[in-house]
Amino acid sequence: MKYLAIILTFLFLTPFLTAQNQSTIIDEGIRDVYSLNFPAAETKFRSLLRDNPKNPAGLFYLAMIDWWKILVDLDDESKDDLFYKKLDDIIYVCDEILDKNPDNFDALFFKAGAVGFRGRLRALRESWLKAADDGREALPIVNKALKLQPKNADILLGTGIYSYYISVIPEQYPAIKPLLIFFPSGDKAQGIQDLVRVAEKGRFAKYEAMYFLMTLYQEFEKDGASSEKYAKQLTDLFPENPVFLRWRGRAAIMRGDYPLVKEIYTKLYNDGKAGKFGYSLKLKRETDYYLGFYYRATGQYDSALVYLNESIELSKKTDKNDPSGFWVNALLFKGQMYDKLNKRDEAIKCYNEVLGLKEYNNSHKSAKYFISEPYR
Repeated sequence: MKYLAIILTFLFLTPFLTAQNQSTIIDEGIRDVYSLNFPAAETKFRSLLRDNPKNPAGLFYLAMIDWWKILVDLDDESKDDLFYKKLDDIIYVCDEILDKNPDNFDALFFKAGAVGFRGRLRALRESWLKAADDGREALPIVNKALKLQPKNADILLGTGIYSYYISVIPEQYPAIKPLLIFFPSGDKAQGIQDLVRVAEKGRFAKYEAMYFLMTLYQEFEKDGASSEKYAKQLTDLFPENPVFLRWRGRAAIMRGDYPLVKEIYTKLYNDGKAGKFGYSLKLKRETDYYLGFYYRATGQYDSALVYLNESIELSKKTDKNDPSGFWVNALLFKGQMYDKLNKRDEAIKCYNEVLGLKEYNNSHKSAKYFISEPYR
């Protein structure tokens, strides 16, 4: 049910306005949102409401500011209620427009977008049934919008995401396949082709298309080079966005690009220490972990220990009673570093701590082995 909800809600992420006199304002405001420059974005989007307080575009993009405030720190649920209220207001306004003109393209798209974002947040909060219901509600609205403007490149974002994920999710998680028999089939290659077209030809959705290409190449295709292509584009455009930097760092890890690993995670580390917006404890924990990973891989064992220790301490705060892979692996790596520094007693202490945590990728087997044979 979790992945069914995600498939449905992936469809409806970035509705698009076609009115030319507002396009430039929206274009600039979207760039401000992705740059996490929320005050500038809010000024631009509020200008859309001066002549019409019920402008669905202005209301929607103001809500997207709240979405990114949630997205950069998903552990903070304090902004959820306000976001849900704004989405409900958008749906109400769009319904008023559609009552008078059922073929109003903008109203259809912004309503589908609001319903879809509501479902996406519900999925993140593990409210799977409600998320799936939102997806089912939005699907016919999107299909109607597609019939009205089938050649609009931006609209292909929804079809591309749907075609790709409806194909790969059942392959990855066969248990949900029976739940998808009532949904249209998809084509993975066509989904990627649609997303590439949006990334290259779209106006309002191109950054979101780049985001999904970056993530799907990394998570499902295991193609670090293609993921890096889109990650680089996004970090070049939005160098202060830690979400994009984090994905680019992971792509560098996949490709074994150690100079880039150091560059990306050092920036994340320094910006986190400086207290910049968007740096949650979990992001700082991950940043420490990969810096420790980098110094371990390059033979700088004392430096590796510094960052691994920081990652472990942050893991104790963020993971509590459910140790993550970051915590387990950092402890295992810490033991290995002590072995390399000929501090055998400290190493064994770390391996025993690993045995006290839950199993993660054969961590217990590895710890037992290094207790019997020092890491070399």
